[in-house]
Amino acid sequence: MTTRRSLLKAFALVPLAGCSTTQPAAPASGSAPAPSPSVEPLFELERKFDARLGVYAVATGSGVTIAHRADEQFAFCSTFKGLATAAVLHRNPMAHLDTVVTYTEADLMKSSAITKRHVATGMKIRDLCDAAVRFSDGTAGNLLLRDIGGPAQLTAYLRGLGDDVTRMDRIEPAITEAKPGDPRDTTTPRAIGTDYQRIVLGDALAADKRDFLRDLLERNVTGAKRMRAGVPQGWRVADKTGTGDYGTLNDIGIVWPPAAPPLVVSIMSSKSAADAKYDEAVIAEAAAYVVNALT
Repeated sequence: MTTRRSLLKAFALVPLAGCSTTQPAAPASGSAPAPSPSVEPLFELERKFDARLGVYAVATGSGVTIAHRADEQFAFCSTFKGLATAAVLHRNPMAHLDTVVTYTEADLMKSSAITKRHVATGMKIRDLCDAAVRFSDGTAGNLLLRDIGGPAQLTAYLRGLGDDVTRMDRIEPAITEAKPGDPRDTTTPRAIGTDYQRIVLGDALAADKRDFLRDLLERNVTGAKRMRAGVPQGWRVADKTGTGDYGTLNDIGIVWPPAAPPLVVSIMSSKSAADAKYDEAVIAEAAAYVVNALT
């Protein structure tokens, strides 16, 4: 089993200077520009796992950026649930979290591990947010979309954040089809990474709403073998995963090194076959390279 220590040790040997598909933020006046980390290790991971890999990562303190297929489209799958929670929070006062939402057995699906326990009573919005973000419950995600008016309204919310790329067209479970070339329910690593930066680190949400969402993302239980597996022990991580057909694996979030400003890390991947096996290690190894290169 690959460990964080072995991943970081391996990537520490990779030269950091090299070409990147984007430029870091402009340095302070009079200082030399920071070198962009090489993206060659990410090409190597694509070959190793026979996958298409998209990465967008930013050290918010320095502006140094890693971008590999950062502007290519990927199916976002369940990563939308953090954004849907942000949209619910944005549109309503905090008291709305105590609103009880009812639903039926017909709303349930395979991924409804939490909501299936509460069909008789319904669930408060706050508990739906918890189920959607922390446990990736599909029915909870759909009910949050229903609360804001449907997929088109999530797209509209993201346009208000300045994201003109991400689009949501359908609900669970259709969004997990993740068929290559289908523009529906897609984003790019750069677009969705920037969205999470705005809702977790920026001022897109009021402080109390931002804190509520960040707490859920930090206590996410679905990503232990993805980004969190590539981050050193003790670092804080706030992330949302996504999984779909064609080997689609995603993990989008914020990472806090112990003595440095946070990192924005957006990692998306897919394969060519609809029934391709899932290799969560591709996300873990990409994350390990990113955190080593940016800190």
